[in-house]
Amino acid sequence: MIHIISPAKSLDFETKSQFDILSEGIFRKESEQIMKKLRTQSKKKLKDLMGISDNLAELNYERNQVWEFPTAGNEQAKQAVLAFTGDVYLGIDANSFSKTDLEYAQEHLRILSGLYGLLRPMDLILPYRLEMGTDLKVGTKKNLYDFWGNKITKAINESLKGHQEKVLVNLASNEYFKAVKPKEVDGEIVSPEFKDEKNGKLKIISFYAKRARGMMSNYMIKNKIAQVEDLKGFDYEGYRFSQELSTPNKPVFTRAENWK
Repeated sequence: MIHIISPAKSLDFETKSQFDILSEGIFRKESEQIMKKLRTQSKKKLKDLMGISDNLAELNYERNQVWEFPTAGNEQAKQAVLAFTGDVYLGIDANSFSKTDLEYAQEHLRILSGLYGLLRPMDLILPYRLEMGTDLKVGTKKNLYDFWGNKITKAINESLKGHQEKVLVNLASNEYFKAVKPKEVDGEIVSPEFKDEKNGKLKIISFYAKRARGMMSNYMIKNKIAQVEDLKGFDYEGYRFSQELSTPNKPVFTRAENWK
């Protein structure tokens, strides 16, 4: 069983990593092809393409010009699960992992990426910004979904080969999960859902749901969860499994309004 998450737009390359486990991404040729296209984009084109400010357009233009595929010898690179920040990664809290946790994560966690395709948590990355939903034309491909095609799904299947329970736990956003072809996944897909009570009604609240997806990843890694049934034990920060609201492929976890 493996699980997938989305990357984050916010990054931390200032804090030095405390871990010496390093690996390199599997899609070097593809990443370099995408970046070659990105380098041709002016600051104004980046601003329009990504819907970002002038300052962010300038920052990412400069990043693109000096980017090279990150390898173990690049001191500017950092492990993906530690470089990404934001709500999901606050929930994962990878800095609290032991070496055993990280080794387990390397085999059971994958991070989707517009630039890198599919990352293991300790794969090295350099600062970038490229959301999967960006309409960037690369060669004859009209956008990144078209560019990646079934390559990401094939890589997921390759990761599933060594696992006894062929299950993909989807903790990614809709934007990123669209890069996966569900019908081609060699296993069952389970997509947990997290709902919070607000004004007496249960609903998905984006801020809390993102953090909960990260916490579920933390729970799976620290507890070495290898069976779908064991996902039901997730109880971080007031969440509880709801038998009533759940289906086999969509376990639902709810949290009461007064959980604090």
